[in-house]
Amino acid sequence: MNVVEVLEKLAKGSPQNPAIIFRGDNLSFAQLKDKVFSLAQGLLKLGISRGDKVAIYLPNWPEYIFSYLAVWSIGACTVPLDFMFTEDEIISCAGHAEVKALITKHKANISFHNLKKNIPSLKQIISCQSKEEGAISFEELLSQGSAGPPQVKIENKDYAIIFYTSGTTGKPKGVLINYAQLDAPPKSMAFFVNADLKAGDTALCALPFSHLGGLIYIQNTIVFGLTLVLMERFMPLDFLKNVQNYKVNFFWLVPSMYYALLQLKEFETFDLSSLRWIVTFGASNSPDALRRFQQFCPKAFLLNGWGLTETNAPTVVLPMGSKNIESVGRPAPWIEVKIFSENEQELKAGEVGEVAVKSWVVTDGYFKDEKLTRETIRGGWFHTGDLGRFDTERFLYIVGRKKEMIKVGGEIVFEPEVEAALQKHPDIAEAAVIGLADKLRGEVPKAFLVAKDGKNISEEDLRYFLRRHLAHFKIPHYFEFCTALPKNRTGKIDKQQLRVRP
Repeated sequence: MNVVEVLEKLAKGSPQNPAIIFRGDNLSFAQLKDKVFSLAQGLLKLGISRGDKVAIYLPNWPEYIFSYLAVWSIGACTVPLDFMFTEDEIISCAGHAEVKALITKHKANISFHNLKKNIPSLKQIISCQSKEEGAISFEELLSQGSAGPPQVKIENKDYAIIFYTSGTTGKPKGVLINYAQLDAPPKSMAFFVNADLKAGDTALCALPFSHLGGLIYIQNTIVFGLTLVLMERFMPLDFLKNVQNYKVNFFWLVPSMYYALLQLKEFETFDLSSLRWIVTFGASNSPDALRRFQQFCPKAFLLNGWGLTETNAPTVVLPMGSKNIESVGRPAPWIEVKIFSENEQELKAGEVGEVAVKSWVVTDGYFKDEKLTRETIRGGWFHTGDLGRFDTERFLYIVGRKKEMIKVGGEIVFEPEVEAALQKHPDIAEAAVIGLADKLRGEVPKAFLVAKDGKNISEEDLRYFLRRHLAHFKIPHYFEFCTALPKNRTGKIDKQQLRVRP
């Protein structure tokens, strides 16, 4: 993707069309281009050049979008960091990436002095919306740069992003995305929604820009000329208000966000008729939630999809109009997907194995980690760690992660299957299942549950209910009720926290 050309074309063709709506304020495509180019010129004056790494540590503000696009305009590489990261996690990931600059804001418990001291490569800290000691003002840098397009030659194989999928919880794992692959999500979205993306459409983003799901909103906005309604964080009631007030046409969320929307007492009072399609990524236990959601936006197509950061999701999406919502669909024509056994033999329809992907959209590997790259990409196939199967029509079904497979007395139990059964209970708001060690059976399932407001559920009732949906060995041996389940920044349930609970 040539970001400079894309922005110039937008600003020329639709200069006054709103590009971003944030806290009620509109920013046009002409204004977006000027801000991005001014910031890009400012970064060049600071000595940031092609190939340099620039970390972004911000909430979902327009400044995050400016920063992404400005860095790409000069052929540098973004290192987006989750704004929930601690100082140690910033140091771990930014240090590993050897970032030269950090674009951020003041935040309690984050010391700019400590960051510079502990990240040897870090030369400049750029601070948004406040002047901080030891930092350059983002606003002043923006005002000092000219709005002329940067003149930098960028190659497709140059790296545009390093996404970190872990912080101090283990060795930092930086997923490499090159400039050619910036075109992948928009190209896939155009294919999967049958070109039902056009200039002037309105999308609503409540996913963090530090993750691929949030970034796809930015890519689609500039490629298709969308209006992006931006939320700093996901708040269910405000999300629905935005859909209604801005007549939003589409969005994508993770399943737990749909559950949160459906639990609102006010949910049924909102006008969702502007929605043309809605998508869920990230879990296989969401069909019932999507179907219920569609009752209140019957004109919207339901789309289930799948993909990873490493495969530049969306990789597989359900075709428009399909009712097979249990499946995540089929891949785009330029993407190959196969199911492999443990000894790397391709499996037939109906057989469960590891999902592998081959395409130009797949990452080249992990930054400074040749061993992990070799382990993951074998024979040109990226081995995802997800378990799945094809049906006879080549629709893909994701049954869980390898680590979400519980072996109960020789029988295989997939955690998402048990979660989906629990989710059918009318009094359960959320469910998560993990495996616990058991001397007799090897492992047994344990369920963590959140009941709907005012509901009391007995274990006996749950076991009776589950007998209608699951084989006896799949029924959890233990049930634990919680007020809430731990979640990561994308809204997915954080099972690692559940696994380490005493």
